[in-house]
Amino acid sequence: ARVEELLAKVDSLSKDEKKLDALQSTMPERLKASLLQAAIQGKLTERLPGDGNAEDLLAEIAAEKQRLIKEKKIKKEKPLPEITEEDKPFDLPEGWAWCRLNDISQYIQRGKSPKYSVVKRYPVIAQKCNQWDGFSIEKAKFIVPETIKSYAKERLLQDEDLMWNSTGLGSVGRMAIYYRRLNPYELAIADSHVTIIRLLKKYVLPRYLYFFIAGPIVQNVIELKTTGSTKQKELQINTIKSYIIPLPPLAE
Repeated sequence: ARVEELLAKVDSLSKDEKKLDALQSTMPERLKASLLQAAIQGKLTERLPGDGNAEDLLAEIAAEKQRLIKEKKIKKEKPLPEITEEDKPFDLPEGWAWCRLNDISQYIQRGKSPKYSVVKRYPVIAQKCNQWDGFSIEKAKFIVPETIKSYAKERLLQDEDLMWNSTGLGSVGRMAIYYRRLNPYELAIADSHVTIIRLLKKYVLPRYLYFFIAGPIVQNVIELKTTGSTKQKELQINTIKSYIIPLPPLAE
């Protein structure tokens, strides 16, 4: 009877050990997700008097965009709907503001379908190049060199552009930052499954947006933002432009 009692305890402890192992194996990712969520909600920084506020920052960005439109460096677009209280997933700290991704960007566009070549001159960033641990130029294919003439200047990737996977199963929603120093070739472009987001970097840090999109606030519901069949999910360009962003003052 004593042996049977002890064996029952062994079984119970074995189950607890398996639960503990599962917790320990997922703890790094869960901790990272929790930290990202806390950071994006302004819970990891102290508000300082000289930080300014995001409403003023948005006004500066709007003025800068108007200047670029006037100089014909970017195109004028239709205004997006106002952000309602129902749109806001959480309360912001004092000095922060909600905005749409298009409000703080100078360029948001899908890449083009390329004509591939064995000539390794102009790499094409595809979904497989964008991994959560960074972008990999080694996985890129290359376009026919002569076809680069058909690409407008704004389609050529610029340093710290955000590259957001916009179609496919398992990879939609994944993002990487393009760093010019990691590309040994003259330039790079994106294919039609990747959306390029070019922020107004003078006012908004690309890494901040990367961490917001990488975090659970976005990734946990990314499937709900997609359209299409179970075989082909798609983040439409207007959905990306309309995405609401919690914007802190630049200093913060």
